[in-house]
Amino acid sequence: MKIVVKIGTSTLAYPSGRLNIRHIEELCKIISDLKNSGIEIIMVSSGSIAMGTGKLSLKERPSDMPTKQAAAAVGQCELMYTYDKLFSEYRHTVGQILVTAEDIQHKERHKNFSNTLNRLLELGVIPIINENDSIATEEIGVGDNDTLAAVVATSAKADLLVLLSDIDGLYTANPNTDKKAKLIPEVRKIDDKIMALGGKSSSKLGTGGMKTKLSAAKICTEAGCDMIIANGADPAVLYKIADGKPAGTRFYAKRKKA
Repeated sequence: MKIVVKIGTSTLAYPSGRLNIRHIEELCKIISDLKNSGIEIIMVSSGSIAMGTGKLSLKERPSDMPTKQAAAAVGQCELMYTYDKLFSEYRHTVGQILVTAEDIQHKERHKNFSNTLNRLLELGVIPIINENDSIATEEIGVGDNDTLAAVVATSAKADLLVLLSDIDGLYTANPNTDKKAKLIPEVRKIDDKIMALGGKSSSKLGTGGMKTKLSAAKICTEAGCDMIIANGADPAVLYKIADGKPAGTRFYAKRKKA
């Protein structure tokens, strides 16, 4: 089984941008355990700008592009240092791949990306992928890591994409403002009604929202890959998912007729 796990900024960092040590340590421990069980895992990790924001002691996520890129350059170093240190404790090797939209859209570069990704998996490495925020701009960037994760999942022919976020899944309404909102455990078809449930990001440090997650689900399911939105506040949810137990909202892939 091959799983892509996308880790949102809210799972990795506090609102200040400082590292949430408890979460990231537990996350790396569980992913290491799942890999030991025989599951191939690819990570798509947000957090470089948030960590850079914290390390540079900025009061809030920068709004201008040069400072965003500077924060990403600083934060990406700390992010990968942390992953390398924690996964090494469980005798797993990580490899970093930074991409831009051109690497995805250009046929030859996309092929090179896929080849590198597959070879890392063959070598037993846990690939950790992020958009190259230090050089990407709004004009040339992928835009958000939910979309990037969906592209990675389809490129790697993964069985499942898991988006770990700060929400339990897709709701019938915004649970922050509507007490009657109910979690939708399964989505078999992504139609206009489902897409209309997308909203804005609730995180000051992140860039994605439910709208980008639904777009990611559409990319995945149309390519034959299931997707789950789950809350990253408890990384142990990955055990439930690996065991096939209900967790968050599962979007079922379109199955090809035999």
